[in-house]
Amino acid sequence: MIEKNVRNSMLYDFYSQLLTKRQRDIFELYYHHDLSLGEIAQEYDISRQAVYDTIKRTENILFDYENKLKLHYLFEMKKNNIEDIKNKVLLLENMIESDATKEELKKEIDSIKLLFDKWLSD
Repeated sequence: MIEKNVRNSMLYDFYSQLLTKRQRDIFELYYHHDLSLGEIAQEYDISRQAVYDTIKRTENILFDYENKLKLHYLFEMKKNNIEDIKNKVLLLENMIESDATKEELKKEIDSIKLLFDKWLSD
């Protein structure tokens, strides 16, 4: 359940501006302010079922946007590539301090270049 909530919140961060104001408001009340279906229904003077339907429909819309646009996926890929590059640079620093050979250093630099190429092509 927590993973689903985190996923929905992440997708909301990427695609919220593509939703209607009402969808955004109800989604935020439910996920970000932890209001119950009944509390939201009372605030909007609608049924709990209408709130539930709006939340489920909004979740489906967010999921569909991600399937089509892949913004969250691309963000995660870029983040992972940056982390890989950072780790390679730290490794390279350690290799320099341990008097690695030029060939070993060159090999590590080449692997960093490949990560940059991969990052730029994604």
